[in-house]
Amino acid sequence: MSKPLLVVNNLVKYFSTKKGRLHAVDDVSFQIDKGRTLGMVGESGCGKSTTGRSILRLIEPTSGEIIFDNVAVNRLSDSEMRRMRTRMQIVFQDPFSSLNPRMTVSQAIEEPIKLHGIVQDPHARVKRVLELMDTVGLASRLYNTYPHELDGGRRQRIGIARALAVNPEFIVCDEPVSALDVSIQAQILNLLEDLQNSMGLTYLFITHDLSVVHHFSDEIAVMYLGKLIEKAPSDQLFQTPMHPYTQALLSAIPVPSLHNRKERILMKGEITSPIDPPAACRFASRCPYATDRCFHEEPKLIEREQRHQVACFRCV
Repeated sequence: MSKPLLVVNNLVKYFSTKKGRLHAVDDVSFQIDKGRTLGMVGESGCGKSTTGRSILRLIEPTSGEIIFDNVAVNRLSDSEMRRMRTRMQIVFQDPFSSLNPRMTVSQAIEEPIKLHGIVQDPHARVKRVLELMDTVGLASRLYNTYPHELDGGRRQRIGIARALAVNPEFIVCDEPVSALDVSIQAQILNLLEDLQNSMGLTYLFITHDLSVVHHFSDEIAVMYLGKLIEKAPSDQLFQTPMHPYTQALLSAIPVPSLHNRKERILMKGEITSPIDPPAACRFASRCPYATDRCFHEEPKLIEREQRHQVACFRCV
């Protein structure tokens, strides 16, 4: 049985605004076993990217506990966190904006190797860069090419090579294929899967595309307005979704068949404001099954079936 590589307990991230505190991430807890993938899905603005960046402390969390391989990441000093970044990396959503346009492919990949002093000898660094380019499927002829000369798929491969350059164990994939064409998406997903199998990588895979996350993730966590509202093994979540929000999301997945189409569940009503929200179910105003209790009490994320957690009074 694999052990958890990452454990997140009661993670909170608030942003101060003129109107009050924006609850971007509110009391989120989960764990990811070594060599596995947790897919995190939800609408834009639900807090999934903020969760990933808070784990890596690219954004400092307001409170909570982040344990990586038995090390409390949130308690590390700046110098200790810098060393920890060789073990924890991120692949960003937009491959163009995440790359320095003044750097060639080789310089972009070499930068983290030099920064962390992983390979001191310049000739050995060149060899390492070429190895990484080969690993992610970048031809050696692109060695001195600039990002603007490449398509989105190749740019994202540079981003993946940069992440791999420091030999990490855990990678946050922050919507790594959402800005790419469908055919290129498949190539990048296959590459990430091959890298996981060959290197034993652990992923937090953040996306808004449920059809992508189903085939790529071992477990799926669903977020809504800063809260984790359902978490289950991938197949189990798709076969027996419990939360009304998850059911609505799944009903929106296009089915290429005239005979097996499901009725679309339309979500009506106003979205609850994430600024100082009340202690209630945040989906209640859009839920067709909401009762008075839902508007006055907040449901806890509880295991209703084996390995299937949901935060909904209707599922008791």
